[in-house]
Amino acid sequence: MRPFEYAIARSPRAAIAAFGAAPPDAAAAGGSEYLAGGTTLLDLMKLDVMRPGRVVNINPLQESAGRISAGPRVLRLGAMARMSEAASHPAVRQDYPVIAQALELAASPQIRNMASLAGNVLQRTRCTYFRDTSYPNCNKRAPGSGCAAIGGVNRQHAILGASEHCIATYPGDFAQALIALDAEVEISSPSGVRRFPVSKLHRPPGETPHIETTLAPGELITAFEIAATPLAQRSLYLKIRDRESYEFALASAAVALDLRGDTVADCRIALGGVATIPWRAREAEARLKGRRMDETAANAAADAAFAEARPQLENGFKIELGKRTLVRALLQAATLEG
Repeated sequence: MRPFEYAIARSPRAAIAAFGAAPPDAAAAGGSEYLAGGTTLLDLMKLDVMRPGRVVNINPLQESAGRISAGPRVLRLGAMARMSEAASHPAVRQDYPVIAQALELAASPQIRNMASLAGNVLQRTRCTYFRDTSYPNCNKRAPGSGCAAIGGVNRQHAILGASEHCIATYPGDFAQALIALDAEVEISSPSGVRRFPVSKLHRPPGETPHIETTLAPGELITAFEIAATPLAQRSLYLKIRDRESYEFALASAAVALDLRGDTVADCRIALGGVATIPWRAREAEARLKGRRMDETAANAAADAAFAEARPQLENGFKIELGKRTLVRALLQAATLEG
């Protein structure tokens, strides 16, 4: 691990100021980074993938930005709340099951006790070529160097949202659950507070895979807000992986249904394990709305969700696996009490 400056912030304003106060040599080293649970950042610093010149510890913000409050109209999840805390919250488990399930199926209990909600959403890819600096060709780590995964070992990689510059898969679970419930993210910045849909937080790789989110430098996630709707009540997260514990998804689906009888009045679908970002499957949603929720409709939605899939040599199986995962999730969600 390389040397770095260390600062502690006790308010969002102080954190943003400390982030921007890094000296020129810190910027040359790799800029500033916020430290919460550290379960991604410290790993990548030890691997020499991330080289921040300044690390700003924001754990003192837990008191103000770590609260979970559930009202009759909205659930507010403080960005500094730990994953395990949110997963076990009674209101989350009862009224927003897809949130609890996505958090419980992520990582190990030890990591869930450490990792913050915002840190989980912002976690970086597990692509081997990104995490191992002995491979020179990674556009996320070294822009313009190429993508070694294209034509390389790519069983785990993305079939949706990829580009000729990057096929790395987004590894998380929680963000898909947030997208399935139309959640908003609250951001603090030097110019004030702003909010926008979580679905607009991550950027597909395009020509700039190293720019992974729409956050400006120094901006800090402070909360997530989810409206209490029929979609939230009838929701679930299904994750398929090589083993049942402590493994990233090969394919996952976060689904939320609003049924009128057996007809789909509204729905949300987000996919994981198959895309470069948390993937909102809008085409699949359109196929379901107004239709009777049955296996035929679920299969039509799955076909629409993966119509634009572009597999590599080793990950073509993800198309069929992703479809089956989505069909199973939809049919299971339809049996839930709304």
